[in-house]
Amino acid sequence: MENSLLYPCNNRYRDSRLLDGLWQFQFDPTAKGKAQHWEKGLPQPLKVPVPGSFSELFTKEQQRDYVGDFWYETNFFVPRGWEQTTLWVRFGSLTQRATVYCNGVELTTHEGGFLPVIAALSSVIRLNQENKLVVQLNNELNETSLPCGTQKILPSGRKIAKPYFDFFNYAGIQRSVWLLSLPQVAIQDYSVTFQREEENALVNFDVQTTDSNSVQVRLLDAQGKLVAAAHGKQGTLRVPHAHWWQVRNAYLYQIVIQLKTETGEILDEYSDRIGIRTVEISGTKILLNGKPIYLKGFGKHEDFAILGKTFNWSVAKRDFELMKWSNANCFRTSHYPYAEEWYQFADEEGFLIIDEVPAVGMMRSTHNYVAAGSGKYTHFFETPTVPQLKANHLQQINEMIVRDKNHPSVIAWSLFNEPETTSAYAKEYFTEIFTKARQYDPQKRPLTGALEKNSQPDKCQCFPLLDFICLNRYYGWYISGGADIEEAEQLFQQEMEKWKALNLNVPIVFTEFGADTLPSEHKLPSSMWSQEYQCKYLKMNFHVFDNYDFVQGELVWCFADFQTAEAIMRVNGNRKGVFTRERQPKDAAFMLKQRWETK
Repeated sequence: MENSLLYPCNNRYRDSRLLDGLWQFQFDPTAKGKAQHWEKGLPQPLKVPVPGSFSELFTKEQQRDYVGDFWYETNFFVPRGWEQTTLWVRFGSLTQRATVYCNGVELTTHEGGFLPVIAALSSVIRLNQENKLVVQLNNELNETSLPCGTQKILPSGRKIAKPYFDFFNYAGIQRSVWLLSLPQVAIQDYSVTFQREEENALVNFDVQTTDSNSVQVRLLDAQGKLVAAAHGKQGTLRVPHAHWWQVRNAYLYQIVIQLKTETGEILDEYSDRIGIRTVEISGTKILLNGKPIYLKGFGKHEDFAILGKTFNWSVAKRDFELMKWSNANCFRTSHYPYAEEWYQFADEEGFLIIDEVPAVGMMRSTHNYVAAGSGKYTHFFETPTVPQLKANHLQQINEMIVRDKNHPSVIAWSLFNEPETTSAYAKEYFTEIFTKARQYDPQKRPLTGALEKNSQPDKCQCFPLLDFICLNRYYGWYISGGADIEEAEQLFQQEMEKWKALNLNVPIVFTEFGADTLPSEHKLPSSMWSQEYQCKYLKMNFHVFDNYDFVQGELVWCFADFQTAEAIMRVNGNRKGVFTRERQPKDAAFMLKQRWETK
């Protein structure tokens, strides 16, 4: 079951208990915790919330900017009645790498900070006694794991992060922790795919279990009425007069999977909500249920004051309300898989998601947003660490797809953001990444990735791998900004004509374009950093987009202001948000709302 990433489900056969709350916490700057057996208990802990991003909690920069090992600890009892079940602990994520212990025994290790970590507890648990759960984490950045970066050692010996990406390197136990009680014989995973049959739908299913007992699958409509049923681990449900999951008009069915003995005794049950829909690329169009869709919305971040990257239902609700208000229909999970609850919310609201693996920072630059437009080449894919990085990259792609494959909201997988793509080394690297990724998804969703300015149509060697092309472009900001914006538009048009001349017959989606804007700044005439300039900049970009019918989406960078590492081009973070970090609109929000009402 360690490979099962199913979201917790409570019923007669499965139970869960959240372990969220105040945990013990201790920094370990000299990495002495393991030698001193901190897995048996932390010697001088503080109390911190779980889930939480520790950098947002303290008042000293040494704690906010901490890089290295750190530990969490909590105690728990196993609820009465769980004695005859298998016991597990499930972390929504552990950032960036972790070792999990229970009662002093190592359970599992995990690399990658944005996907679930599961560990078996049954062999080490103490019934009717207090149990100690301890997690050792590390948030150092390197070039063998994702996201990429490095660190610097200050004269004092203290380490600080030097990310090759433009968001703060928040870390900790940033998503919920569950104690799970599952049957001895259990459902491990399931997958669904869809086909249209006139007004009906075919739902193909594939169920994985821990043994060879029989499986029954039922599909219920939104009112709980049975609409189809089938037996077997693989099969097809025929849904008459199907309700199709549509953009901003979601219809969700409930799938109920039961594991049974030969005599019909139910051993396990798992239920989930699914939407029936198809996604494909046809020429320059993105088709949902066979009909063209135009993507309009945002790049986002999991980011909020005090919370950092901690998932919070209130923040999620506010974000979806603002996206609905703005007439958006799509967002990209830049630059990592988000907490699972974001996808559940998008399923309910009918939003489209481009789901992105944390392959960001694949350019050796701590100011990548400048290097991306300068033509800088850093030989990133020519180092001995590449094989280890590739293995980590593929593992995280696989885990992302396993976790998110049944969400109707997810319409594409983004396998990178702004890497170097102009060399034969990059082409070789990403050819294997895309080839293997195509094997992971039962629904065969389109694969893409976001290309930065250096990845020009006459130089990029990787865009032929993409089912649709995503471009991040900042003409008018990093390139020919301010008074030079007329030149920026001309340069932009010149590049777009190069893409047009290739006659690729695939869609292009702009996944980043934006201008840093302070909500306090108004200038007449406009100037950079003012709200007026943000609107002027966006209008210029829209004018270019609208000249090309193969442009099939615009995801503004970005939804809301977010925290970054300190830099002279950052005023307390990245200020390209259409909304402030507090989720209040800038002037550009009203302009987007009007455009997207009819676009």
